[in-house]
Amino acid sequence: MRTEQNKTPEQSPERLRILEKIRQLESEGGESFYVDVEDDPSGHELTPDDVDYLRKNPWNRVKTWIARAIAAVLQPLVRRDLQITVEGEENLRGICGGAIITSNHFSIFENLAVKEVADRVPGRHRFYRVIKGLNFYQPGWVGFLMKNCDTLPLSKNIKTMRLFGESLEVLLRRDALVLVYPEQAMWWNYRKPRPPKAGAYHYAAKCNVPIIPCFVTMEDMDRLDGYGFPKQKYTIHVMPPLYPDPEKPARANERAMQAENYRLCCEKYTEVYGEEP
Repeated sequence: MRTEQNKTPEQSPERLRILEKIRQLESEGGESFYVDVEDDPSGHELTPDDVDYLRKNPWNRVKTWIARAIAAVLQPLVRRDLQITVEGEENLRGICGGAIITSNHFSIFENLAVKEVADRVPGRHRFYRVIKGLNFYQPGWVGFLMKNCDTLPLSKNIKTMRLFGESLEVLLRRDALVLVYPEQAMWWNYRKPRPPKAGAYHYAAKCNVPIIPCFVTMEDMDRLDGYGFPKQKYTIHVMPPLYPDPEKPARANERAMQAENYRLCCEKYTEVYGEEP
């Protein structure tokens, strides 16, 4: 008879539903790779009045300072809990000035693994995360961090996206490191690389900054998460940076970096997991 001591939690039906949806979308391929599998918080598309990308408002600067302090406390706790390790740190040595970091998107926590990479880039850099606009409406402390911890929300509003692009250029000139998820949608615990969208590479080519391509691999731990699945150990692999070619037009650079980033991620997946993605 099973006792309370050896009883294991059942797997979350909601997570099982998400995993099944991921399998279906993966089998469809194409644009299905970019479909969200989890419900967004309710809210409206962000307008320019909703966002303060450069934190010009004094009260917003105070909230950002508080959010950074919270994140600084959480970072070592998450690092230890997820056993985050960084491989390929030597590829960061030549980075100077601003850069765009790309990574696969499978958890609300893997951005903290990317933060471990950003902290290893030589020089002084502020780390920013590009997020989905509706994440602005997350409740509680998560929502507070989404609004204030150096995040750059996207929107379908044309004026907001124009402001986003202008602000991103300013931040990159200030030597910021900006995390962009080119896979767009978060697929929970999905290990394979997905074909990247062009946005990250468009801005890298336009602003003449390098791409720092990263790929996070996972390994099951011997303990379960809150959903009844094995907790994941993260290893973030830093691959050689990709630079725009000054002899090529922006569009050609965009396409070349996009293709090479995907190739590097597929190569790393095969190296770590021993199979083709």
